[in-house]
Amino acid sequence: MLGELDRFCRAALAAVGADAPTVDAAARAMLHGTRHGVDSHGVRLLPHYVTVLNEGRVNRRPTLAVSRENGATASLDADHAHGALAAYVGMERATEIAAANGIGAVSIRNSSHFGPAGAFALAAAEKGMIGVVLCNSDSFVRLHDGAARFHGTNPIACAVPFAGERPWLLDMATSAVPYNRVQLYRSLGRELPEAVASDGAGRDTTDAEAVEMLAPVGAAFGFKGAGLAGMVEIFSAILSGMAPGFDILPMGGPDLATPRGLGAFVMAVRPDAFVGREVFEAGMRRYVEGLRASPPRPGSRVMAPGDREWAEAARREATGAPVDPETMKEFQELAKRYGLASPAIEIGGT
Repeated sequence: MLGELDRFCRAALAAVGADAPTVDAAARAMLHGTRHGVDSHGVRLLPHYVTVLNEGRVNRRPTLAVSRENGATASLDADHAHGALAAYVGMERATEIAAANGIGAVSIRNSSHFGPAGAFALAAAEKGMIGVVLCNSDSFVRLHDGAARFHGTNPIACAVPFAGERPWLLDMATSAVPYNRVQLYRSLGRELPEAVASDGAGRDTTDAEAVEMLAPVGAAFGFKGAGLAGMVEIFSAILSGMAPGFDILPMGGPDLATPRGLGAFVMAVRPDAFVGREVFEAGMRRYVEGLRASPPRPGSRVMAPGDREWAEAARREATGAPVDPETMKEFQELAKRYGLASPAIEIGGT
């Protein structure tokens, strides 16, 4: 069950010496991914997080500091904290600023991998605000018509609240798929969809084992995905004084001791600073209901961003979330190494 996964994640993170805020933020973000069916950014990241905390890449007891506050903006130095802690703290400050000013934007520097971007956008929506999250990452995505890694997967997330409904929730990589999805497909022995990844020469491949880089979102129109990735790079890395993706150490090592210095950008918007709350909610309801009522193609179903994830969350909250065999094996190794009780969960494909 999800509660058992949460327990094990927290126990493993604490066992490696992470402080309470880090344990809470990392577990909360991973469980968001697993609960909503974003398994590539869920609990399967736990072994990696334990490793980088243990080896020094991620600060187990960071001191985060807010500076350069100027009206609706601020800068957060995350002190090489776990990226989830940096993003949650940054969004908390952004919502505080937005409560007073209508909008709040926080640039985050000296961060690390944070997992599912939607988790942090949702933190704003849970307070009645629109949340926007951007983050850069190490170079693994070719440019449109390119044959070399240039951008990271550079995610964009946006969560929008409205009364009586789960938030409208967009969480997307600017690559055709996130690299963690490739790793997941490798572990499951599954073929990738067409036009999402390339081999070392930039040729498309569906063989997860042959992947050397990802394609930008957009397939034949991948210049759109590459452009969005560049926008994320500017807001998250350049605006925070961090290095662009092609200068960042790779997530997978081999150096797991040196901090990577990722940048991020979070923003909270209070809708009633721009229009009456009732007007805003009526507009959101009209838009989303109109979207869901739009005629589908034969054999398909039209859904709003987040619909699939909320449905999967309801299912997994009721039945539990299976963990793939490779990840479960890693969990059992962590349990043995740190003297923890292994998680009592279902093993299966995710």
